[in-house]
Amino acid sequence: MDAILVLNVGSSSVKFAVYPDVEGTSPPILRGKIAGIGTNPVFSAKDDAGLAVPQEGLLSFDSTAKNDDLIPALIAGVQTYRGGLTLGAAGHRVVHGGRFQTGPARITEALLAELETLVPLAPLHQPHNLAAIQSVAASYPDLPQVACFDTSFHRTQPRLAQLFALPRALSDEGIIRYGFHGLSYSYIASTLPRHLGDRAEGRVIVAHLGSGASLCALKQRRSVATSMGFTALDGLVMGRRCGTLDPGVVLYLMQGKGLSAAEVSTLLYETSGLLGVSGISSDMAVLEASPAASAKEAVDLFCYRAASEIAALIPAIGGLDALVFTAGIGENSALVRQQICDRLDWMGVTLDPQANAGHATRISAGASGVEVLVIPTDEERVIAQATRALLHGC
Repeated sequence: MDAILVLNVGSSSVKFAVYPDVEGTSPPILRGKIAGIGTNPVFSAKDDAGLAVPQEGLLSFDSTAKNDDLIPALIAGVQTYRGGLTLGAAGHRVVHGGRFQTGPARITEALLAELETLVPLAPLHQPHNLAAIQSVAASYPDLPQVACFDTSFHRTQPRLAQLFALPRALSDEGIIRYGFHGLSYSYIASTLPRHLGDRAEGRVIVAHLGSGASLCALKQRRSVATSMGFTALDGLVMGRRCGTLDPGVVLYLMQGKGLSAAEVSTLLYETSGLLGVSGISSDMAVLEASPAASAKEAVDLFCYRAASEIAALIPAIGGLDALVFTAGIGENSALVRQQICDRLDWMGVTLDPQANAGHATRISAGASGVEVLVIPTDEERVIAQATRALLHGC
């Protein structure tokens, strides 16, 4: 069977999926994750029937294995799965595509060089995304590779939504608001007609809430505005990232506290957010279960900031017809959804407590002026479909 491999690679994990190279919405043949890379790698996967797939016979590794070892081994294992799969291409999630990548792109040496210049704008993700591409190319040089960018979905935004109030020369050289999580928003946008009918083309805000978190305001299912900006630090409180911050704080940390640029980067990217405020964990589930006052404060701040940012996006789309929660926290935390929506009751957002507690798809009350939905995202499917379309020119 002809198939497409999808890779979403981080610093210590590889998420992967294998889709049949056919038109339509077939489920993945195989979907899984290798977590704990660099310390104690753990493999988990399921087949198209939702059954667990054992590691044995598919992938072999030891505790010292790195991405450079695991990715070629994973490809080799996939090619023997179910009697043999023929990989036609590998599609990759690449977080930052810059100003000029408005859709998926076939990977070339020139494109890789361009994407390397964007590493400082996405230091937690971009280096690992690109390393995966290079690892595949080194072991399977004839396998076509496609990059799918989180930033591309937001290139439909009007110029005003992308500008900072900086000297024009800086904007012209690319210091603008890019936005992220675009693959997730693309998937949610594609599913909206199924849930909202004609209202899918209206005024919708999607809340992608996970360890990385952002919002996107949609009109006609296209990005009009988003909470993340030049880097993935901006906007909402996140697991370890601070979100929106007075730039004067950065100046004070460097000039008043004597922190280096590297130390500030570590503070803002790795020790702030839910972890920093709580002093306990970056995991929302852990904080919700904790009796500590600092844990409650971290959760409350997360929800307060999310509700405030949702309200701030309303002018960009002229109102709100639907609010959609997705990603790890958005899909699984009834408490977070409730707290956010309670702060938006002034604009007609009312939840059905039972539906929310049961993680139903539609969690708004019948009398709510705004539809509230919970829709699981599927970035891997978006990558597979885009890779297939580019591969076959369709």
